[in-house]
Amino acid sequence: MSLKRLFTEHPESVGETYLEHMGVALSFAFPLLRAGLAALVHAVLPFLCVTTASSTVKRLHARMVNRTPRPAAAVQDRMLGWDPVI
Repeated sequence: MSLKRLFTEHPESVGETYLEHMGVALSFAFPLLRAGLAALVHAVLPFLCVTTASSTVKRLHARMVNRTPRPAAAVQDRMLGWDPVI
């Protein structure tokens, strides 16, 4: 498998470019990190962050299951000649 395919196969399968997919993944990663920290705080101090982690997970789950992939042809139109091969 080529290096380019390693970086583009999955993003294209969900109708995104590499950079678009990175943005979406990071938009999930940062809230999950915050929720994880809130859960750690809650484990030690159960009167703090009572619903922070669970409400974050519920919100992100709703976002994830309601996403609709775009057609693969639309990805090629947005690539703008970017090629991740070094």
